Amino acid sequence: RGVQAHRLCPPRGAGSSLEPEERSMEPPAVPEEEEEEEEGAVPLSMAPGPVGCQLFGYVGIEAVLDQMKIKTMKTGFEFNIMVVGQSGLGKSTMVNTLFKSKVSRKSSQPGQEERIPKTVQLQSITHVIEEKGVKMKLTVTDTPGFGDQINNENCWDPIIKYINEQYERYLREEILITRKRKIPDTRVHGCVYFVPPTGHWLRPLDLEFMRRLSKIVNVVPVIAKADTLTLEERAEFKQRIQEDLKTHAISVYPQEDFDQDPEDRALNDRIREKIPFAVVGADQEHQVNGKRVLGRKTKWGIIEVENPAHCEFPLLRDLLIRSHLQDLKDITHNVHYESYRVRRLNESNRPG
Repeated sequence: RGVQAHRLCPPRGAGSSLEPEERSMEPPAVPEEEEEEEEGAVPLSMAPGPVGCQLFGYVGIEAVLDQMKIKTMKTGFEFNIMVVGQSGLGKSTMVNTLFKSKVSRKSSQPGQEERIPKTVQLQSITHVIEEKGVKMKLTVTDTPGFGDQINNENCWDPIIKYINEQYERYLREEILITRKRKIPDTRVHGCVYFVPPTGHWLRPLDLEFMRRLSKIVNVVPVIAKADTLTLEERAEFKQRIQEDLKTHAISVYPQEDFDQDPEDRALNDRIREKIPFAVVGADQEHQVNGKRVLGRKTKWGIIEVENPAHCEFPLLRDLLIRSHLQDLKDITHNVHYESYRVRRLNESNRPG
């Protein structure tokens, strides 16, 4: 009967039938070649991703970049930088040189002679800088007199407290039920540490500060007033600083652990070879070969700040503004702030 029913069943696609087609309960036989292929097949979770689809016409996906650019130009963005070092190392002048505008704390009160305090008193000044339609809300935090005292024990506490307070302020806004569409960002994205041009090893104060601060913020060390050193002294001093940082396991920006692809690693390796940057700051222009340049005038000539043959200020400017500004903000948010956020939430969830 099974054979007759099978013969009477119309072929598939030949019309509808009231009687269902008989099917065997045994699994269909698999050819030996297919079995061998299935044994060596890649599991679904390990299969490669989807292959790019070939477009046969213009879609307009690239217009997303234009949309992002227009939106950024309308809303602007925020960048917060901190400068740390002893009095008289040119921190305010360096900030003015970086952004080519009077953004330091000295220029906040024109016409008044400002007396630099001898204790660590943090001062933050916010300016809005616009260039070619792009607005940037820049906040400069200065730490006048850091390390000037005879007893500098725990002199980094106010700086660490200030950085953590900015993380705490952002966290409180973020965990609100009805929070703002755009949370004001006052977190420190980069800290430029000014090393005095002694030509010797790093001081224990410098090592301890960078060791503590590199865990919570991006630290970029620079040799201040590098024009006081000869080229040989500068190279030897830089090599000693690099050895000190490696010996004490101090990770300065750009950190090797956060390189995402080979191109970033190659670029950051070249930057790490130059750190700390030997910089010279100047906010006055001078006439050199018929051109107006920023520089420092001496008896022997003019030290051009933006000339790579004279100092490494262009490398610092490119790192902070032209090539790694967004990366500084991303690492601050995804690494330093995230670690602070996890620690604070774990503390609040502990019983008692």
